Amino acid sequence: MGEGFYISGAVAVVCVVAAFGAAVTIIALSVAYAQEKSKSPLSSAGPETTIPHTTPSGPQQPWHYYRLPDSLLPDYYNMTLWPRLKPDSDDLYIFTGNSSVVFTCVRETDLILIHSSYLNFTTFDGFHARLKGLDGAPAPRVKMTWLEDPTQYLVVQLQSPLQAGSQYELLTEFVGELFNDLRGFYRSEYTEDGVKKVVATTQMQPTDARTAFPCFDEPAMKAVFYITLIHPQGTVALSNTMNYEPVNVTVNGEVLIQTSFEPTEIMSTYLVAFAVCDFGYNETKMDANVLIRVWARRKAIEEGQGKYALEKAGPILAFFERYYNSSYTLSKSDQIAFPDFGAEAMENWGLVTYREAALLYNPEVSSDEDKYRVVGTISHELAHMWFGNLVTMRWWNNLWLNEGFATYFSYLGADYAEPQWNMKDLIVLNEIIGAMAVDALGSSWPLSTKEEHIVRPEDINGQFNIITYSKGAAVLRMLSGLVTETVFSKALHMYLEEFKYQNTVYTDLWKHLQMAVDKAGISLPHSVEDIMNRWILQMGFPLVTINTQTGKITQQHFLLDSESVVSRPSEFNYEWFIPITWIKTGGAEQQHWLLSKEDTNTDMALGASAWLLANINMKGFYRVNYDAENWERLLAKLSSNHQDIPVINRVQIIDDAFNLARAKMVCTTLALRTTTFLHKEVEYLPWKAASRNLLNFFYLLDRSEVIGPMKAYVKKLVTPLFKYFKDQTLNWTKVPERPTDRQNRANAIYLACKTGVVGCRELTTGWFREWMKNPATNNISPNLKSIVYCSAIAAGGVAEWDFVWGMYKNATVISEASKFRRALSCTKQPWLLNRYLQYCLDPEKIELRDGISVIIDIAANPIGLYLAWDFIRANWEHLTHEYGLYVFGSIIDRLCTRFSTEFDYKQLLQFKQDIEKEMDPEDAYFEYTLERIKANIDWMALNKKLVLDWLINETSKLSI
Repeated sequence: MGEGFYISGAVAVVCVVAAFGAAVTIIALSVAYAQEKSKSPLSSAGPETTIPHTTPSGPQQPWHYYRLPDSLLPDYYNMTLWPRLKPDSDDLYIFTGNSSVVFTCVRETDLILIHSSYLNFTTFDGFHARLKGLDGAPAPRVKMTWLEDPTQYLVVQLQSPLQAGSQYELLTEFVGELFNDLRGFYRSEYTEDGVKKVVATTQMQPTDARTAFPCFDEPAMKAVFYITLIHPQGTVALSNTMNYEPVNVTVNGEVLIQTSFEPTEIMSTYLVAFAVCDFGYNETKMDANVLIRVWARRKAIEEGQGKYALEKAGPILAFFERYYNSSYTLSKSDQIAFPDFGAEAMENWGLVTYREAALLYNPEVSSDEDKYRVVGTISHELAHMWFGNLVTMRWWNNLWLNEGFATYFSYLGADYAEPQWNMKDLIVLNEIIGAMAVDALGSSWPLSTKEEHIVRPEDINGQFNIITYSKGAAVLRMLSGLVTETVFSKALHMYLEEFKYQNTVYTDLWKHLQMAVDKAGISLPHSVEDIMNRWILQMGFPLVTINTQTGKITQQHFLLDSESVVSRPSEFNYEWFIPITWIKTGGAEQQHWLLSKEDTNTDMALGASAWLLANINMKGFYRVNYDAENWERLLAKLSSNHQDIPVINRVQIIDDAFNLARAKMVCTTLALRTTTFLHKEVEYLPWKAASRNLLNFFYLLDRSEVIGPMKAYVKKLVTPLFKYFKDQTLNWTKVPERPTDRQNRANAIYLACKTGVVGCRELTTGWFREWMKNPATNNISPNLKSIVYCSAIAAGGVAEWDFVWGMYKNATVISEASKFRRALSCTKQPWLLNRYLQYCLDPEKIELRDGISVIIDIAANPIGLYLAWDFIRANWEHLTHEYGLYVFGSIIDRLCTRFSTEFDYKQLLQFKQDIEKEMDPEDAYFEYTLERIKANIDWMALNKKLVLDWLINETSKLSI
């Protein structure tokens, strides 16, 4: 779409009138629906067409390809939709609609391909659509139309070609079903004050706009959208833009509301959004220009659960305006929370949709973690207003240009909104370490691939992964640090200004960064493009090894399993241009560019007592290994005065060492030794990093004889931290002031109860018993609820379990309900876990959106692991029908994380073979999981006895 394309005021008025005319048509269509339904029934299997599906035979045709041809470009859509919030006589929730799309023919063609899925069309003279020529252009006659699977097209074949440069209008009328599958135009159900309510809403990303209306459903096919919704009295209709004054319309004696909306900005189809609901809202103004509203269930709004989001959304939006030096282009920004929502949130321009726990916050029951989630999610979605909405990646192979940016900037926006939280450091724990865990596998994938490798909807869905989000953020953080944040910000401003309302590829970004770098006079050893292409076009990341005896530096592709088969070729031969930051004893930070497989820097050669530390504050996306002598000096420094090492680098030393040990590059006992200083550590970040790695040992060892000594060792480490917070909080009666201290207090209690520190279980069960005595008054600190609930249920029996189950069923705050749901999986009673698993088959007990979480939570319980595994296999057909094969593949991975025996491996392999015909051959989840299990098996064989001996010896030396 060309820059500066706008609909004139006169045309806008015409379009609004046309929208009203479309509404009249849709009402007529809806009245005729009863007769039409008998000809083309809707079902959960998808609608049938109103004429037989016939596809011309012969060689490969354009409609056999998943990508649209480049012959047509949409200009604007005009659609009217009427969703029914009550079932019809067949117990179906349907919507009726009509839509017209005005498009320009840019290359002569006799074929119109437009996406359509699960829509049931009314016919015009036997055809699915009508065609008009505009501005005097004659419209060719339609030869034939049909619906094409699996490419999901409405195919319109013409008797003569469209003329290049001419504009045409394609009109359709259709019926669809509001499924409850959280995709496309769907229904969300909830109960409020004992009354069942239905909401109609959308989730179009990535390829489901076509299920709501026929459209050119590719991100580069940007257009303007004119939307009208017809809805029941007592409900409100929302869309991307502000509405005009609603009017009443009468259909068969029923008075309905018709709401039309201002035209949207030029945007991609996946950003189209609308909702019909009876929600309440809070509102405020940002700089007297932009209306900010937070919508949710009326009861949630009345209880004030939307106030925190309302307080933070405006300042975050203003922060991004300043950072990018680019105005938010809409007059309003609605944030709306739904009880049923498949994603965490969705960045629809002007109408951002969330699941409730990601937007609503109740200070009386919600924890700091809940608050982080809300402000972080809002920040992520509002960052998309520029990266994704204003400027959009050309195709899904470069989704990281949307999601990597939004993830990185979510931490900057959240840090601005809540500066005391130290969010810029939390990105290391939340994104970078997690991305490295996946990117160190031979089955990983690059940030950017070729367009032709991502074509089917399944391929596109697969791009929404931890590499896209978290590695994308990590690489951008590294780049910002490399060129300075000031230059980075200026480059982004130029990029946004040149490509607003358009689509880009990554080379467009590199060009503007290079321009900003050159203007600032920053010297780089290669161009921005040459440096960064090595980080985005090849999978994985480097391990930098520094020999402090000689100053020799080497790099290699880091793999957790050196025997992994890396099947993806790399034009760069898995070699990176690496900006190594480093310090040595008493020195200032320095930088060295490693531009080849090996190099030498004599400044890195140290004396006998000096130590060297590389990758300061983990700015670079790489791991570091050292010669044995430098490891010993770093361990000695941690032992003697750990504060001399920056807090993020204490995280790095622990996480690098444990991963190097898994890769058999250092001894596992070296990794364990990086944790021995923790009995003196009180900062949250190092403790959290250590907890994750030590808990991985728990997961692998909890069915072996090593688990006893493992618990004894961690018990001795955490006891001083438990006592520290007991003293700091005046025997647990005072709440720490620093947010990170509140987080670490929770971490201390969790580990203390898990390992049997004296007084911990008595503390948590005591709090829980007091609550059981008086259920109306819950005095447990919101930040400790998850731990207290889990600990008490683990120590208790059916009475505690049933008590929390009752609380879960009656919870009105979604974040509190989530804590109850997770805690129920902590029981040590197998029969209760089995009962809980069976509840997942009954949507009256466990709602569809929560079933997956319950199964995964139970599998995380050592007693529940094989119960969950058996349940998955026994109920595979039902579960895949409910959740879909793609989503279910990730569950298999989460479920089998702790498998570590040949028997486990063979069971999963057999299961894979049993269901192979049902699975997408491109789905790599099973291979990924099998690879991890194989690594677990190898690790156990090499390390179990070694770890056991070390734990026994070290625990005997620790005096607490």
